[in-house]
Amino acid sequence: MNDIAPNLSKTAAGELDWAQVRASYPRQRPLLNLNNAAVSPPPLVVEQAVVDAYRFIGRNPDVNMWSGLDVKLPSIKRELAEIADCSADEIALNRNATEGLSVAIFGIPLSPGDRVVVSKWDYPSALGGWRQRQARENIELEVAEFGLLSSDDEVVEAYASAMQPSTRVLQLTHMIHWTGRVLPIGRLCALARERGIVTIVDGAQSFAQLPISVHALRCDFFVTSLHKWLGAPVGNGMLIVDRGRIPQTWPLLAPFDRVDSIDKFDHWNLGTYNSALQAGIEPAIRFHREIGVSNIHARLRALTRYWVERAADIPGFTVHTPLDAEMLGAVTLFTIDGVDSRHIECALRDSYAIHVKYRQVGDLKGLRVSPHIYQTESDLDRFVESLRAVVRDAYGV
Repeated sequence: MNDIAPNLSKTAAGELDWAQVRASYPRQRPLLNLNNAAVSPPPLVVEQAVVDAYRFIGRNPDVNMWSGLDVKLPSIKRELAEIADCSADEIALNRNATEGLSVAIFGIPLSPGDRVVVSKWDYPSALGGWRQRQARENIELEVAEFGLLSSDDEVVEAYASAMQPSTRVLQLTHMIHWTGRVLPIGRLCALARERGIVTIVDGAQSFAQLPISVHALRCDFFVTSLHKWLGAPVGNGMLIVDRGRIPQTWPLLAPFDRVDSIDKFDHWNLGTYNSALQAGIEPAIRFHREIGVSNIHARLRALTRYWVERAADIPGFTVHTPLDAEMLGAVTLFTIDGVDSRHIECALRDSYAIHVKYRQVGDLKGLRVSPHIYQTESDLDRFVESLRAVVRDAYGV
């Protein structure tokens, strides 16, 4: 099967050839996809690997799935461990970040009256899981109150103020999916360790977009999807569990074999699943590694600042993401004063074939924009000029 990423060349100035990167991805049509924070397209080499694997399965399913494809999973975990800076025996493969969050949320032993600290900015599936445990088991939820433009010190103080002697778990989101704000996760995990509090880090948006060391974070659980910034096929996720937490954490599904290792959280406890999807992880890792996470982060940060600078003179334009942050990535949220963001979303889609995403949490409403490395400045020029036209029409000028 074709699972080797193409050799990417550099320009005369020694920079990556981003036009060649773009050619390594399938064309996005009919819409210009600026909602990569939800689902990113896999590179062509990944797409082909999955197609080849699916056909390979069909030739002899019972043998080719288990003996032909699944035997590669330990080596895939080792490669993921290098990117995440953790041990391969702490990695479980599953379907997405929501599944990984559910393992942690429902697997950590708690008693009535135990407290869990969350924020209103956490992913809805995480908050829904904790509310379910609250309803069924009488645990208590405490909300850390802070704004998405608050300083790191203010964020740390908000979590510290929410902790009590009965606090057992800290639910944390590394990059807030609403606006792209990156929280000071290392400081928060250290604060929790000092108090004997278990930490769950939702890295769905940060993994493979930003340089990450799970070892340095020293969190108890780290969850992510592999179909966003790594470029693996949809249906792949990763759960990292500190080895000291594995024995005492319940699996979401009863394991097929009686084990007390990381295997008890793996996807094969689902029963029969589509092994061809896992065949796309390895070429995605190789493609990602060939570019380099530092180059990826720098490129995404540059693309974000590029389009925002060009949109800054649009009447009423406001960005709700800290653009001067060193950890700024691809995700931003903006509004136009006096214009309904849902109207802008529909107008961009229907009149200009551009896809951005309306997001709302509490009083915060706006449009999320998240380009990826396969996109170019000309794509963003097209977006900004289309946005300018939509706003002009909305203001009637």
